Amino acid sequence: MDRRDFIKNTLLTAAAAAGAGIVGISVTQSSENTGGKKMKILVITGSPRMNGNSNTLVENFIKGAEEIGHTVVRFDSAQKNVHPCIACNKCGMNGECVFKDDFEFVKENIIDADAVVLASPMYYFGISAQLKAVIDRFYAINGQIHKPKKAVLFMTYADTSKVEAEPIIKHYERLIAYLGWSDAGQIIVPGVWNAGDIKSTAFPQKAYELGKTI
Repeated sequence: MDRRDFIKNTLLTAAAAAGAGIVGISVTQSSENTGGKKMKILVITGSPRMNGNSNTLVENFIKGAEEIGHTVVRFDSAQKNVHPCIACNKCGMNGECVFKDDFEFVKENIIDADAVVLASPMYYFGISAQLKAVIDRFYAINGQIHKPKKAVLFMTYADTSKVEAEPIIKHYERLIAYLGWSDAGQIIVPGVWNAGDIKSTAFPQKAYELGKTI
């Protein structure tokens, strides 16, 4: 048995021994809805695996959102060129960034978006570096996105403890509180390691339903 299989089996065994009630699954959704308003939704993913578990959530969410008439724009940060912020402050938090790269697409679509979805696997107890690079570049357009929007978090991880997910959830919650955005739903999925593991769970359907009701 290789290291990957060993860790996966260990996690599954621990989860089974602990009981399903404390596996750490979380699905939250805002009671608010758009009242029939059609929205523009920007989805920003962080997984390098296009067929990965967090991207499976995204695909189902987009399907639901588009079915009821929302316009969805997707940015797969791991497949794009986004230079990390270097704290030069040339933008002054509301101006031109010194880097001209694929973040320009995010800039063009996030300012007038009604909702923003952030999706990432857990990488070493945090969101992926690719998604973090995009979020850090929000600094240059801070003044333009610091206004009411809906926000959604999708996060997947191999562990089964709710404690391990807390740093990412807190980061998301503090980020949207600062920006003045409102949480429209969180789907946090533990115990999924290999690409495709999530397909045998109820969470893709949950993401689809969230897309239809955001």
